[in-house]
Amino acid sequence: MLADLLLRLKSVLFRGSVERDMDDELRFDLEQRIEAFRRTGLTEDEARRQAALAFGGVEQIKDDIRDSRGVGVIDDLQRDIQYAFRTLRRAPGFTLTAIVSLALGIGGTTAAFTLLDHVLLRPLPYPQPERLAGLYQTQFSRGYARLFLSWPNYQDWKRLNHTFAAMGAYGNMAANVSGHGEPRRVDGVAESDLFQVLGVRPRIGRALGADDEREAAPPVVVLSDGLSRSLFATPDDALGQIVRIDDQPYAIVGVMPPAFGFPAPTTQFWLPAHRQLMDYDDRSDIYLGVVGRLRAGASLGEAQADVTTIANQLEHAYPKDNPGTGAVVVDLRDVISPQSRMLVLAVFGAAFCLLLIACTNLASLLLGRSLARRRELAVRVAIGAGRARLVRQLVTEHAVLAFAGGIGGVGLAVLAIPLLAQLVPTALPVATAPRVDGRVLLFAALATVFTTLAIGVATAWRSTAATDAAALQQRAGGARVGRDRMRAALVLAEIVGTVTLLVGCGLLTRALWRVESVDPGFKPDGVLTLRTALPFNAYRGVSSRAPFYDRVLADVRSTPGVVSAAYTSWLPMVFGGGIFPATRAGEATDPRSAVLTSIRFVSRDYFATLGIPVTRGRDLSDGDASGAPFVTVISESLARRLWPGEDPIGRTINIAFADRTVVGVVRDIAVRGFERPSEPQVYAPEQQMRDNLLLFHIPKDLAIKARDDAAALALAPAVTKILHAVAPDQPVSDVQLLSHIMETQTTARRTQVDVLGLFAAVAFLLAAIGIHGMLSFAASTRKQEVGVRLAIGATRADILSMFLRQGLVLGVLGTAMGAPLAYALGRMLSGLLFGVSPADGAVYLAAMAIALVMTISGSLHPAMEAARLNPVSTMRAD
Repeated sequence: MLADLLLRLKSVLFRGSVERDMDDELRFDLEQRIEAFRRTGLTEDEARRQAALAFGGVEQIKDDIRDSRGVGVIDDLQRDIQYAFRTLRRAPGFTLTAIVSLALGIGGTTAAFTLLDHVLLRPLPYPQPERLAGLYQTQFSRGYARLFLSWPNYQDWKRLNHTFAAMGAYGNMAANVSGHGEPRRVDGVAESDLFQVLGVRPRIGRALGADDEREAAPPVVVLSDGLSRSLFATPDDALGQIVRIDDQPYAIVGVMPPAFGFPAPTTQFWLPAHRQLMDYDDRSDIYLGVVGRLRAGASLGEAQADVTTIANQLEHAYPKDNPGTGAVVVDLRDVISPQSRMLVLAVFGAAFCLLLIACTNLASLLLGRSLARRRELAVRVAIGAGRARLVRQLVTEHAVLAFAGGIGGVGLAVLAIPLLAQLVPTALPVATAPRVDGRVLLFAALATVFTTLAIGVATAWRSTAATDAAALQQRAGGARVGRDRMRAALVLAEIVGTVTLLVGCGLLTRALWRVESVDPGFKPDGVLTLRTALPFNAYRGVSSRAPFYDRVLADVRSTPGVVSAAYTSWLPMVFGGGIFPATRAGEATDPRSAVLTSIRFVSRDYFATLGIPVTRGRDLSDGDASGAPFVTVISESLARRLWPGEDPIGRTINIAFADRTVVGVVRDIAVRGFERPSEPQVYAPEQQMRDNLLLFHIPKDLAIKARDDAAALALAPAVTKILHAVAPDQPVSDVQLLSHIMETQTTARRTQVDVLGLFAAVAFLLAAIGIHGMLSFAASTRKQEVGVRLAIGATRADILSMFLRQGLVLGVLGTAMGAPLAYALGRMLSGLLFGVSPADGAVYLAAMAIALVMTISGSLHPAMEAARLNPVSTMRAD
């Protein structure tokens, strides 16, 4: 007890002695500094304030003295953070710039990682997703890398394989759903063993099984969570209810979880694969998606070899139906296209480049600020603070900045994710959208730690490298930034990164322009489109559909403002259309030499409504009825393929199970979008369809031509009223302009250009700030030099050009160094460039010009400030 009291007394006495010693030292140093500031002409109060600021705060210097005397050597993190806040508050401009720079870098990278994680990294929401695979047929000889399967081929693959524990199939469909509220058109699938292969269960009720696929089984359906909520008060209320799908009653036996959306997020219901829907014997009718679950221990490579062997066997067994047919097996996550994968990777790469630019910008700011604080750090070293102590304090300041930047970055990421969500491929079998969750927050935290360690430690170590006695004799802020090559190198790195982003954005912009310049072969302006898909069971025959089409078209055509109107199986770019081989009639059908075509059944005035020129022969007419000879209109490319150099009018082709006489030739159109090659087209009269055949080709899309887009949109209420008058229970969906359909073909590209353009603009701003900060500090630390130059005869133009030249040299070097990196980026993006060269000269010249403008804009103000200095007052002050 007595020993403890003596130790406490000694501690109190010693601490009091230390405090007195510190006060004496600080008082002496402060008085010396105050006197120096008085000699510069400052008032007493201002001189005292400047002296305190020059020392970096009395409390922190006391802490350093305590550490040097052996008192309080334990790292008091709270004390460091408090001092960091005090220091940063004294430099609000620097603090705000640093936090905003980091927030932009971390925010952009976090948002891009959210997209990357959602599309490419996060495991699919199914049990053991690594064992799930997508299976496709291939016909590389005809340019098809992935094709769906026919029902017979699927059954053989399922029966003969040795590497899959189970296989399931699904056929995409859309149907009219009614019976509860307004009728609606929704997407769904007919499936076989799909839920068992995926290993998922409904949230409510049961899944579909093999018993439900029997011919005599009662019709049942499983709904998505979203559809059940829109039809009923809650999903629980849906179980056991009856819903009409294409005018047929189905009992609801299950409701899936909200996150389930297979094979696409838009899928709203799942029906069992009844024989009348899926059990076809035609091996050339490919419409089934197939998913398999690998056996335990089996690899994708083994599965690929297995199904390739089966495909070869089927090709030899059925050469007419499977000509050149191969097989491909992919991880279920890889069902998205290579272009979609590259698009997501490009966005993340651009965001990471932006983060690096933000980091270099912050490092440049920190190095510049450390030069201004060099004397403060030297004073602290002189009174006993070790270098490690100074590094610890500076790193703490950087950590505070990084933490604030990370918080701001997460906020920016939340705001940016809806924009990036437009880049999620529609083929991704996940119903949920990208969102900020624990994985994303962990990434943001790691990015924050990375910036703290990579920038904070490096700059703090360099900042404390020259805190010797010479720094004490140097006036505050007197270090010449021109001698600090590291800061110039950091600014140079910002320029290089900016040029790289500008070139990448420019190349994608050129590709977008090129895509948009593709002539679709039709005129979309002033065309209103909508869908009225008739239920199969009620409208199986041509005669049952004719009254509906005749009355709707007659009433629409008589509506004021309507130029023409027509029905078609599918609009261009909405769906590729049914693919059928076409051969000249009378010739032996050889599938390997037949021309694959895209067929549509249309009403008269279809070509006039869409502005597709008839280049030879005639248009379809009302006389091409069901009892008349079968006729067709074909595209120019099909005419060249079947009758090169000959007149096709009057010739006969065999297509879609019938011989048809060619009565007209029209211009080719882009039926598969701007970027995918389109098959030759065949157009047949909708009245000349065969009953109970090609039910998916029944015309469903109504196109209406008006004066312009505004007039077309104004017709929508009147047309909807006409349709409901003809068929009150018929849902009307997809009301939109044909020009809007065309715009959606480039939505992903436009979004990517917007995102990369935004990243490039932020990089431009950060690099300009970096140049401005570097030259501003150079001007402030070279005042005496500028004053001497002006005094001995230099003109203000000379001073202006001296500083501008320093910035321009960095700009020229940065553009020269950035060009090779930009070219490498262009080569990586070649799959997205749509015929644009990665070495497109116009893009590089534009990017370099923008980089030089950035350099000049960042250099001009500091250079002008330096040129406006008064040499007399400057030299007197120094």
